[in-house]
Amino acid sequence: MSEAADTDALVEVDHLKQYFPIKSGLLIDREVARVHAVDDVTFSLRRGETFGVVGESGCGKSTLSRCLLRLLDPTAGTVRFEGRDITTLSRAQLRPLRSEMQMIFQDPYASLNPRKRVGQIVGDPIKLHGGAKGGEGSVKTRVQTLLERVGLQAEHYNRFPHEFSGGQRQRIGIARALALEPKLIVADEPVSALDVSVQAQIVNLLDDLQDDFGLTYVFVAHDLGVVRHVSDRVAVMYLGKVVEVSPAEELYTKPVHPYTAALLSAIPIPDPRENRARRRVVLQGDVPSPIDPPPACRFHTRCPFATEVCSTVEPPLVDYGGGHLVACHHPQNVSEQEIRAATVAPESPVSAGDLLPEPRGDSARAAAQSSS
Repeated sequence: MSEAADTDALVEVDHLKQYFPIKSGLLIDREVARVHAVDDVTFSLRRGETFGVVGESGCGKSTLSRCLLRLLDPTAGTVRFEGRDITTLSRAQLRPLRSEMQMIFQDPYASLNPRKRVGQIVGDPIKLHGGAKGGEGSVKTRVQTLLERVGLQAEHYNRFPHEFSGGQRQRIGIARALALEPKLIVADEPVSALDVSVQAQIVNLLDDLQDDFGLTYVFVAHDLGVVRHVSDRVAVMYLGKVVEVSPAEELYTKPVHPYTAALLSAIPIPDPRENRARRRVVLQGDVPSPIDPPPACRFHTRCPFATEVCSTVEPPLVDYGGGHLVACHHPQNVSEQEIRAATVAPESPVSAGDLLPEPRGDSARAAAQSSS
């Protein structure tokens, strides 16, 4: 992995896989199939950056985020935090690391215990991890300070979650994530359940907190407009595979994978004339089942540019320079010079091989010669 040796890497993921077994049988459970939720994903996360993960529902975004925090035990691969392999650590060994890694959950209604007051929800993690040495009063003061920092009031300390709106509940979840002063926060679609106006407030709050606390984010979402606003780099997932990784702004101005282009074309544009004039990429068919994903390129069943090679050879992640990695036999928005200079990235899946895309001039000449 090219970035694995980077001393500034906070998290390093190497060929991570997460399969969920499907079992059948009355007396003896036997595995009859597997859900390929995350399939051979490699990347590294630098300190202080925001790494966005996007894709359709069911592509493996949330499963990947839970594997990073070891809320799930990966089927294969490794996850390293600050250079330490945490993939096989026991529950007791993981406990000291929990204060370094926290999560903001998608549903602000389900992620807060309705039987507990806000002071308990935010303060209990502090007590569990030995942060209550100054007594109950110091914990209360710290919780009230956190509440004020996330835009709530100190007197909310004694209220229950049902007394707050959705946006306020998400702020409580953010305060709970900040309580242990973590280095990494995984935000699993933190604004998808909120109104648009509230979404902007939460996104801006997360941005401010990153500057104040030196946080590193993994920001999972299906709204590419939100991801563009907050991310430094973005990974696009499809059926458990990473198909494109790019600096955020470049991804939106120069999508190389056809799936990325289709996702971007679905983002509404405020100007109605411009929205009508642009070319929409409408994908045909349904997303295949992750239980039995298509062979080779998993997108070939819906791709408008697919050819025979797409259904027989899995494309590697190819580095087109500047940290822009794409797994596609027929890349878009790249010049022949960029294709000729491209190399297989170390982050490429093991099963992908090393077949690079052909420059369009070469493929056209080959097609002409075969027809003659």
